[in-house]
Amino acid sequence: MSQARFDSRRAAFSQGVRDALGAPVLVLFAGMVGFGAMCRANGLDIWFASFTSLLMFALPGQVVMLEMIITGSSLAAIGLAVSLTSTRFITMAVTLFPQLHERDRNPRLFAAVHIMAMTAWAVSMREFSKMAAQHRLSYFLGLGLPCWLIALPGTAIGYVIAGHVSVPVTLGLLFINPLFFLLTFTEVKPWANRLAILIGCLLGPMFYLLDRDTSLLSTGLVAGTAAYWLDRWFIRRLNRPVRSQP
Repeated sequence: MSQARFDSRRAAFSQGVRDALGAPVLVLFAGMVGFGAMCRANGLDIWFASFTSLLMFALPGQVVMLEMIITGSSLAAIGLAVSLTSTRFITMAVTLFPQLHERDRNPRLFAAVHIMAMTAWAVSMREFSKMAAQHRLSYFLGLGLPCWLIALPGTAIGYVIAGHVSVPVTLGLLFINPLFFLLTFTEVKPWANRLAILIGCLLGPMFYLLDRDTSLLSTGLVAGTAAYWLDRWFIRRLNRPVRSQP
């Protein structure tokens, strides 16, 4: 696709908004509805639940925080656990933001990081190669802002309707978000990504049986590392053109 996909930053922003007002917004909305329902079921205040979604905007961290509040953990332990669940944003930031135009890579990006969700990151990683560098930040902002703005009303609605849906439905809403992420990344061309997903699916249940508390971390570490080396030492060599002998 041509790098001149957009004729201005405004056009890129508008396209980002249009791309968000579909699966990304619906997926995040469903996840926040599930979180709001969980908060009410466990006796948290609606204002606390809603502003948690607005200020944290990290559903896995919010669920961890909720579980630790329920078990009576200390504030220090809750802060540490939530911080550890959010370390994924480091890799997301260092892979996404270096693709921006040079003049956009400045301290103002610290504000933009807040609206970076798993959905917005996955879509941006897929679409950035189709547009010029100077339009990428505008596209990302247009994609991320609707997702962030839907978090508070989604949580509030989930809180209000809690009790009218079953527990399996509530938990199912929470898992829509990672499912969307998985389906989005199956479209990414590098084989390392596809291998990581496949190996993770195979190893995940086994690591969960060994130790469910560290299973997600250990599965990601082992699957990602194995996929990287398989891609580097086997797939790339198979696809490397053979040099003809003089």
